[in-house]
Amino acid sequence: MARRTDAAAARPLGEFGRIARYFKPLAAGFAGARGLADDAAVFGVPDGRELVVTVDAMVAGVHFLPGDAAEDVAAKLLRVNLSDLAAMGAEPYAYTLVTALPKDLPEEWLAGFARGLGEDQRRYGIALAGGDSVSTAGPVTLSVTAMGLVPAGQALPRGGGRPGDAVFVTGSIGDAALGLQVAFGTLDVADAEARAHLLGRLRRPEPRTGVGPRLRGVAAACLDVSDGLVADLAHLAEESGCAAVLEAGRVPLSAAARAVVDDDPARLATALTGGDDYELLFSAPVEHRDAVAAVAAEAGVAITEIGRLEAGEAGRVTVLDGAGAPLDLPARGWTHF
Repeated sequence: MARRTDAAAARPLGEFGRIARYFKPLAAGFAGARGLADDAAVFGVPDGRELVVTVDAMVAGVHFLPGDAAEDVAAKLLRVNLSDLAAMGAEPYAYTLVTALPKDLPEEWLAGFARGLGEDQRRYGIALAGGDSVSTAGPVTLSVTAMGLVPAGQALPRGGGRPGDAVFVTGSIGDAALGLQVAFGTLDVADAEARAHLLGRLRRPEPRTGVGPRLRGVAAACLDVSDGLVADLAHLAEESGCAAVLEAGRVPLSAAARAVVDDDPARLATALTGGDDYELLFSAPVEHRDAVAAVAAEAGVAITEIGRLEAGEAGRVTVLDGAGAPLDLPARGWTHF
């Protein structure tokens, strides 16, 4: 093979060259993608299954910092969508991708982005089915449409909770919100391991794909925590036609987050309302507590009971402190508008 000249090596790949080099390999594991050679993917849904579809977008400066590593951006983009599938009780199947990138974005960034997607595809058992690639004069803008499979009629709803249900959450809460403050330089965490943990949870959330499908038949209502624990509990309660009580003292915090809150109790509000946790928040009848514990053991993920649903104004959330007194929070969660 002839050696490429320096001019040829420096020549921009162009749209189709980029697709061939960076994205076609990501579609190799999904036959319906047809090698990204056609205008659309073609595939069916297995008998007895339903397709669960979700879409999330990320914009530089809003959902991630412009200086974040491309691999981290790719991982977060895919994982926030996988978290939505988990919240519906679905197993990952395939995804499509739209990239809107500035023309002067280095090719090295795109290579890292594709590498990050490939790593997480292998980790979570999902493949690229297609998408689109455009240029933009604005910030990097990315969107994934993820598809999952669930047994017919068994997708988990947001609105299935009832008064008396216990409320549970997976993992830990507040790491990403505190990590964002670390990234912005408004929170100083001297311990290197704790700092790395908080930043890691911000940049690479852990979608609970091993928990969501196991909650079918156990949880009554479920969603993932993206806007903040308090705000998302309000969403679940409103859709369920209930009020909710959240016991702040029972909310699980990582060791890193606990140290920050112990040092400054005002940071608890950040943990409870900051969002970007991508943990599963769900209600279940109290008689399902043992089943919830079994799910936690099987999935290897901690699940903590943090409150309850009750009769009352739909969507109202009362947050109690460790002494059982109402806790006044300056905000309830994140909103784009």
